Amino acid sequence: MTQSLITNTAPIIVYPSSFEGWLSAVFYVYEQRLQNQPYLQWADQRSYQLSLIDTAHYVDFDEDKAQRVLVKLHALFGHSGMRQILWGFLSEQSDIGAVLFQVIKYALDFPARQVLQDLGHMAVLELSKIVKSVGREKHRMEAFVRFEHTTEDIYFSRVEPDFNVLPLIGEHFRQRYQDQNWAIYDLVRGYGIYYDKSQSTQAGPAPLQLISELDDQVIHNPASIHSEQELRYQRFWQGYFANVTIKERKNPRLHKQYLPQRYWKYLTEKQVLPSAAHLSESR
Repeated sequence: MTQSLITNTAPIIVYPSSFEGWLSAVFYVYEQRLQNQPYLQWADQRSYQLSLIDTAHYVDFDEDKAQRVLVKLHALFGHSGMRQILWGFLSEQSDIGAVLFQVIKYALDFPARQVLQDLGHMAVLELSKIVKSVGREKHRMEAFVRFEHTTEDIYFSRVEPDFNVLPLIGEHFRQRYQDQNWAIYDLVRGYGIYYDKSQSTQAGPAPLQLISELDDQVIHNPASIHSEQELRYQRFWQGYFANVTIKERKNPRLHKQYLPQRYWKYLTEKQVLPSAAHLSESR
């Protein structure tokens, strides 16, 4: 009975928790001729929990194999299609490895078709929905990020996005704030991006740098490194926000529709000072 259970268990492809790791796993599946296995499952190493009855295939990152798959996918999907594949992966959905594999398998099986336009295919439809959600989160992050000026002359922002959109928003801020030092840190995923204006050249703005470690005090108590300029700005902005509010025209439901409450935590205008609140109430 036990042997029967093990034999009938669908293979699980356990891949490194990175896009390149997933690409390596795609190569492995075709190399081992597992692509037509029914109910083939996918799990990244961070989320996979070992089970005694699983038939798990652990895949290591292989730069050469990942690059070969990437070149093939570019040929299949083009730039626009690869954007959808990458955005889908950055959603970090629990089944995204399997969804993406079904999409590329469909494209490999039928290379002449416009695969990503075939919403009748369940995996393609699922990917389309995921990409829209990631795009919406990217847009909101670009709109709702709030920087706070620090004593080290760095504009610092903390974010908690639903999806791993930091790789998608960096270029937006790099082009927009070329004359400032700034950093955006993802509290959920424990990493950030940093722009050092001193590394800019005549050829263009400086490259983005990765922040892998940050002092706990900066993460949990950024007010401790606020500059005097930042403190004055916050008092001014909070007072202005309270002063222009017209109580009779408040529409909380509409307000939350355009500015979801989960973003309020790091918005300066939502951290109302007592004096600012008094101004609002006295109108």
